[in-house]
Amino acid sequence: MSGTWNNHFKHFRQYLLLEKSLAAPSIEAYLHDAEALRKWAELRGMNRNPEDFNLQDLMAFSAWLAEIGFSATSQARILSGIRGFYRFLVLQNEIPESPADFLEPPKTGRKLPVVLSPEEIDGMIAAVDRSKPEGERDVAMLETLYSCGLRVSELVGLKTTDIFAEDSYLRVIGKGNKERLVPIGGRALKHINLYRDAVRRHMNIQPGSRDIVFLNRRGGKLSRQSVFLLIKSLANKTGISKNISPHTFRHSFATHLVEAGADLRAVQEMLGHESITTTEIYTHLDHSFLADTIHKFHPRSH
Repeated sequence: MSGTWNNHFKHFRQYLLLEKSLAAPSIEAYLHDAEALRKWAELRGMNRNPEDFNLQDLMAFSAWLAEIGFSATSQARILSGIRGFYRFLVLQNEIPESPADFLEPPKTGRKLPVVLSPEEIDGMIAAVDRSKPEGERDVAMLETLYSCGLRVSELVGLKTTDIFAEDSYLRVIGKGNKERLVPIGGRALKHINLYRDAVRRHMNIQPGSRDIVFLNRRGGKLSRQSVFLLIKSLANKTGISKNISPHTFRHSFATHLVEAGADLRAVQEMLGHESITTTEIYTHLDHSFLADTIHKFHPRSH
């Protein structure tokens, strides 16, 4: 039995790498989920290959995950990996249809992300000490995060050749090495140019980082952790008690667009979300914003 499982895992890995262009951590996560199913089968003495499993088997596996203490979120992630594995087996013509398609994920009670107001973002940017050389860089980074809704990995990986200033857009390499084009506002571009002209061009840049936009003091690529620490420091400095991170700027970018009436598909495109369902969380935030407005200002709300 193990030979068949291992053969499937080997081809599944190649499929995720070559066909889906996933990064190594994502590939390992998928394989880890499929391996959990094999372990469960072995614990029960089920001498069967994955293509012999039916929906009832997978439901029993799902119940086992809950029994051994996995949270609803972890269960949902593992079951998503199992669905991906079975979709692959269908593509390989190993099975005619996937028994995992009707596997219900546990209710996770999706949490709404923390969002900053435009005033809080302005306050954080104003709190940057621009008398220091890295001050111009930090302002440019924050303006870019908020203007474009970038992930922190996309920000620190941004290259000078990815900025098309005349057309006001960036080329961004996101999750799974997928490329997308994102508009960038005039204020963010202005601060990037200020940083490049006043600071970056006078730096001794390390050979491997010559095309990287935002550099550390040693002229190398910034770490994601350094951006995280900067944002935490500025939040403390401005008295913001919310639990925020660089991703909060991305959430704020999307929420403020939706609140202003932006088309959800356009927001999805700018964020690089594969599914519109992921972007729809910002409509819930918008409804929350509307509810707060009613509670604050409607004469019959108290």
